[in-house]
Amino acid sequence: MTIKSIFNKIYFKFIRANKRAEIIGVKFGRNCKFNKGINFGTEPNFIKIGDNFYSSLNVQFITHDGSVNVLRNMYEEYKNIDFFSPILIGNNVFIGYGAIILPGSRIGDNVIVGAGSIVKGNLKSNSVYAGVPVKYICSIESYADKNKDKFIVTKHLCPEDKKKYIDNWLVENHVEFNS
Repeated sequence: MTIKSIFNKIYFKFIRANKRAEIIGVKFGRNCKFNKGINFGTEPNFIKIGDNFYSSLNVQFITHDGSVNVLRNMYEEYKNIDFFSPILIGNNVFIGYGAIILPGSRIGDNVIVGAGSIVKGNLKSNSVYAGVPVKYICSIESYADKNKDKFIVTKHLCPEDKKKYIDNWLVENHVEFNS
C-alpha cells in the first residue's frame, strides 16, 4: 500500500460524502445528499446523477464487472480486457439503505429504490422499485396514495421538537410497543 493510498483512505473516511464524491469525479447535480458508507467503486467518473438525489446509508455503486477475470485466464486474446459500464441516475431519486447499483443501470426521474435492492437494467421514471433483483412495485402516485395516512409533518422541526411531536403522535394514535 502506497503512502498516497493510505492518506486517501484516512482523508476520505473523515470528509463528507458529497465532498468526497466531487473530489473523486462523480458527476452530480444540485441538492444531492450522499450518506455515510456510500461506495462509488473504482470508476466514480462513470457515475452521473441528476438533481435532488438522496441516498441512504451504505449504498454501493459498481461500474465494472470483475467476472472478466475468468475470461482473462481462459483466452489469451482477453488477458488484458476490462468491462466498464456507466451508471446514470435521473432527477429526484431516492436509493434505500444498502442498495447495490450494478454496471450499466439507468434510473429515471422520480424513482424510489427500496432498501437492500440490487439494481440492474433500466428503472422507469415515476416508479417505486425494490427487491433482489429489483422489481417494479408501483407508481409514485400509488405509493403516495397508499401511505398518505402514515405521513407525519416533521421535516422542518429541530431534533428536540421532532422527538416531542412524535412522542405526542404516538400517544394520540394509541401506538404501544409490547416487549
